[in-house]
Amino acid sequence: MQTAETVLSILKQKSKQDESYVYDRIYRNFYNEDFFMRAYQKIHAKQGNMTPGTDGKTIDGFNKNQVAKLIELLKSERYQPKPVRRTYIPKKNGKMRPLGIPAFEDKLVQEVARQILEAIYEPIFSGNSHGFRPHKSCHTALYQIKSTCRGTNWVIEGDITACFDNIDHGILLKILAKKIRDGRFLELIRRFLKAGYLEFHQKHNSLSGTPQGGIISPILANIYLHEFDKFMEGVAAEYSKGEKRRPYHEYHILSGKRTRALNRGNQELAGTYLRQMQALPALDPMDKNYRRVKYVRYADDFVVCIIGSKAMAGEIKDRIAQFMNDELHLELSPEKTKITYQMQMSGS
Repeated sequence: MQTAETVLSILKQKSKQDESYVYDRIYRNFYNEDFFMRAYQKIHAKQGNMTPGTDGKTIDGFNKNQVAKLIELLKSERYQPKPVRRTYIPKKNGKMRPLGIPAFEDKLVQEVARQILEAIYEPIFSGNSHGFRPHKSCHTALYQIKSTCRGTNWVIEGDITACFDNIDHGILLKILAKKIRDGRFLELIRRFLKAGYLEFHQKHNSLSGTPQGGIISPILANIYLHEFDKFMEGVAAEYSKGEKRRPYHEYHILSGKRTRALNRGNQELAGTYLRQMQALPALDPMDKNYRRVKYVRYADDFVVCIIGSKAMAGEIKDRIAQFMNDELHLELSPEKTKITYQMQMSGS
């Protein structure tokens, strides 16, 4: 039997070579003991593993017999994830935030599933997505904004209302089925989505959202929002036009006067023209033949940087809201989603 590392490398390579490649027979990787050993190495040092889930077990006492029993349950499709144990932790504002604590064996199985999904989807994820990804962070998102959004005059600051709690299970499974034609694997994901949570000794069913506190939740959210990433790439291509902004007329005239003053050796007059130029953009911010749309997402927050009119920004915002509602059954937060004006800087 191949090692987990070899299998994951093959899965990743197929996605790199062919973005439309469809996978089958991946559930059998849950029969491979090496996947569970690798999963254990990944999660064993994390905080919270000594906190018991609803089964009362922790990472303490982990052994190969435990893995063998898990594999047997998975082979016979009798494995059923347990509800997570819900507890509450304080937030900085004094309120309490719900926290889900999965059973340790569920963490192991989720970590195996996460590694498989990451190998399949990571090569095809958008470069505009930065949350919960290897070698990506809020810093890479900020760097992309800084390096690609110069000259922006309108910004849509987007926030999705309770995104992770409102992910539609049916839509998510349909998205996964486009890439993965393995009924047993999809059924395992469905069971995790429907596992629910236990609070005050009472079980609550999960009607929407990713598994609370689940290792698999971040990548499932990224797979779901990858549909939005693709939509926004299409919007950006549709609205963007022109190769370069035309020179700003007043700036161009002052530049010529400054050059002539320098040629005559009049440094004082050249300095005056330079100061006037510094208060103006070098390129025409109102050039109707030049438009740009740039998009960056970190988890459920995103920004759309626009070189164009306010009307265009409003139109894009409305299209985003409609796509979210129609295709993903999500809603933009009216309070947190805003269109703001960015002052043009000299030389932009």
